[in-house]
Amino acid sequence: MTRKLLAAAALFVGGSSLAGAQAPAQPDLDKAKQIVSQICVACHGTDGVSSTSANPSLAGLPADYITLQLAHFKAGIRVNPVMQGMVATLSDADMRSLGAYFSRQKPKALEAKDAALVRTGQQLWRAGDAASGVPSCSACHGPTGAGIPKSYPRLAGQWADYTYAQLKSFKGGERGADAAGKDQNGRIMAAVVRGMTDAQMKAVAEYAQGLR
Repeated sequence: MTRKLLAAAALFVGGSSLAGAQAPAQPDLDKAKQIVSQICVACHGTDGVSSTSANPSLAGLPADYITLQLAHFKAGIRVNPVMQGMVATLSDADMRSLGAYFSRQKPKALEAKDAALVRTGQQLWRAGDAASGVPSCSACHGPTGAGIPKSYPRLAGQWADYTYAQLKSFKGGERGADAAGKDQNGRIMAAVVRGMTDAQMKAVAEYAQGLR
C-alpha cells in the first residue's frame, strides 16, 4: 500500500501541470497585490498570513501549488462556495501572479501546543504507520514541512485546525473525489488518510504547526 502510494506520488510530481498551459508570462506582482487588497485580504491577510485557524496561511506556499488550487476552485474540481466566488473573475495570468505573490511572502512561525500530540505526530511524519499502510508525511511534504512545488503544499507553520479539517475532508471524500479525476494529488491524499485514525490526523496537524 505504502509503496504504491509513493510511486503514484512520484509519477504525479513528474507530470503535473496546468492543463493546456504553455510558457507562462512573468507574474504581475503589482496586479497580484491589488487583487489581494481587494479580494484575498479578509481571509488570508495582505501578507498571506491568516489571523484565524479557519483559513489557511498562504505565505511561503509553492507558487505553482497555489496557482493550481485556484484553477481547481475555478473549474469546480475543488468545491468551496466562498473560494469559487472569489476566483470567478480571475484569469489564468491572475492566478499565476497570485501564486508568485504569496510564495514570496514570509511565513509566520507557530508553536505546537500539545506535547503528547507532537510525539505521536512526529512518529507519523517521519515513519508513517506500517500496520495501517500510512506512509510518512515527510515523503511528500519534506522533513521540515516545506512541501514540493506544484504538488504538495508547505505544512510547516500552518494552523493545526485547518490542516486537521483538510485531512478529514480528504478522508470523508469531500476532497480528492472529483468526478473527472483531475485532482491527482487530492486522490493520493485521500488514499493516504484512509488508514489514519482521527487521533492520528490531529497529531500530524499539531506537529506540522510547530515545524519551521
